[in-house]
Amino acid sequence: MSRAVISKVVTFVCLLPLSASAQKDIIAKKFVGAWKLVSVQGEDPVFPLGYDHPSGMIIYDTSGWMSAQIAVKGDRKPFASGLNSGTAEEKAAAFDSYFGYYGTYTVDSEKKTVTHHVVNHSWPGRRGVDNVRWFEFQGSDLLILMPVSDGKGGIVERNKATYRLVWQRVSK
Repeated sequence: MSRAVISKVVTFVCLLPLSASAQKDIIAKKFVGAWKLVSVQGEDPVFPLGYDHPSGMIIYDTSGWMSAQIAVKGDRKPFASGLNSGTAEEKAAAFDSYFGYYGTYTVDSEKKTVTHHVVNHSWPGRRGVDNVRWFEFQGSDLLILMPVSDGKGGIVERNKATYRLVWQRVSK
């Protein structure tokens, strides 16, 4: 084998890991930005919330932090006597119809999952939880997230996931 061929083979082999690493970086960078919730398909197997005209925003930044906010009901009513005077029923309805959390995130491009490492959550008891989601990009403007957990200690196979949150990239 000639030196030129050996040199090309060695160069190619050395660049393979860089190519895989670069590919992972490209996929992780696709998450960065603000995304608006455009639809919820199916029902969450862990927390059936009864979505009704939901709205929301999820933001991923370049430093590895994220934040998610979802208003479950489209017709969230203000407290009748003002913000500081809500009744117990009004406060319960407000709590039940909105949630948010923030933390760090990691992308596993091989498994096609994104994990939200929850630092704090509006629901008590959700701090420190890892929310693992299957992800799928449709072009550069749509991101579909599907929970991996079935709520019973098992895994929902990607191709059998029926609960899907569809997010659209927010442009300037």
